[in-house]
Amino acid sequence: MSRGHCILSHGFESGPDATKVTALAEVAERLGFSHERPDYTDLDGRQDISRVGDVPARLQRLVQLAGDAATRGPVVLAGSSLGAYISAIASLQVPTRALFLMVPPTTMGPMPALDAAKVPISVVHAWHDELIPAAQVIAWAQQRSARLLMVDDGHRLARHVQASAQAFESLLRGL
Repeated sequence: MSRGHCILSHGFESGPDATKVTALAEVAERLGFSHERPDYTDLDGRQDISRVGDVPARLQRLVQLAGDAATRGPVVLAGSSLGAYISAIASLQVPTRALFLMVPPTTMGPMPALDAAKVPISVVHAWHDELIPAAQVIAWAQQRSARLLMVDDGHRLARHVQASAQAFESLLRGL
């Protein structure tokens, strides 16, 4: 029996087999959570005014998946960059047990500012993120009393995949 279900959302111009979401899937599996990694690559080519693909369609897809997944146990939403953004926003629309956000954008063009349900939140962000200022993410996390891991890296967190997976494990173990 599954302890819950994790939906792991990749970022813009990435994919469901990306290094970070794959590492999270391995953690979920090991801890007895079912999981899925939606593929949003078909939406990356669609340019809306946010310039990062079709964000509303990504969000709609995740909300549908999360609603369907509720029958498999408590839902944990996790994502990287744009995947983190849609995970947080989706948590306001579907029952969510916890959130794991890697390098989350606090703004997304004309979309609403980053917000999230009042659930346990864990954030991993990079001091040298070239796209999303660290100060914005720190302030956002502080307002929500979120667990925050700041690392010496850039937006892709390439040198901190394992640290991100460990932070995800800590969140799941605490549920």
